[in-house]
Amino acid sequence: MYENLNGMLKKARAEKYAIPAIDITENHMIRTILDTAEAEGSPIILMALESDLVGKGMDYITSVVKGVSSRYRVPIALHLDHATDFELIKRAIQNGFSSVMYDGSVLPFEENVANTKKVVEYAHQYNVSVEAELGHVAGKELGGNEDEAEIQLTSPEEVKKFVELTNVDCLAVSIGTAHGIYESLPDLDIQRLEEINAISKVPLVLHGGSGTPEDQLQEAFKHGIAKINLFADLRIANRKGYEEALKENERIDCLPADLHRSISKVLGEAVKHKMHMTGSNAKY
Repeated sequence: MYENLNGMLKKARAEKYAIPAIDITENHMIRTILDTAEAEGSPIILMALESDLVGKGMDYITSVVKGVSSRYRVPIALHLDHATDFELIKRAIQNGFSSVMYDGSVLPFEENVANTKKVVEYAHQYNVSVEAELGHVAGKELGGNEDEAEIQLTSPEEVKKFVELTNVDCLAVSIGTAHGIYESLPDLDIQRLEEINAISKVPLVLHGGSGTPEDQLQEAFKHGIAKINLFADLRIANRKGYEEALKENERIDCLPADLHRSISKVLGEAVKHKMHMTGSNAKY
């Protein structure tokens, strides 16, 4: 089932679990993640970054995900991750993304509000959900580059005003996580999250889920986190899958299907673990 985020995140928030949101690049990732979601009865959010959409990437990813979604019984969303360019957001919506994120987290509050509101007004015409970010989750970002901005924790006092002014569908908050691989383990500010959850009318999102201690994450799921972004852990699993594939298929002319089977096995096990960790399994 091809959906936006609204229904699946409201259910997750009410039942105190989170839905894995995983950045995808190639077909073997898409197929492995969707097949695992179906087997586990888990809703799933597939995400793409601007770097994944260059050339014919936009056409390829939307065609594959939308084309196969009706064959799966679990809810599937295709979400544009960390977009800052309004024209890219519009193009993603016109190409069939069911959800988008506008990331104005490094901007002053008023500018973040104005830009987010503009995206929401456009996206809602097409039944596309919108995620925004208040506070800033930094770290080593998604193309390997270091985020120059510092982590800025979300102010609970600003949340209510931001949601009301923008009419956003879900809100990414900063409570101590970072993107990429941690040099030292984070200590999530659960008290801050409780305060935010009490104020926010919309489900909350946690970025930088990879490597965060699972007991802290599961505590966060009890307090409004309904979507958790995961990429670094899955990149690691993907690499391990390639290494296993080469060990198991030594012939230089081995069949591509044999290589992909080995890669998908390791990646699928990692995805399954995330679904059980977040509690999203067996929900559909």
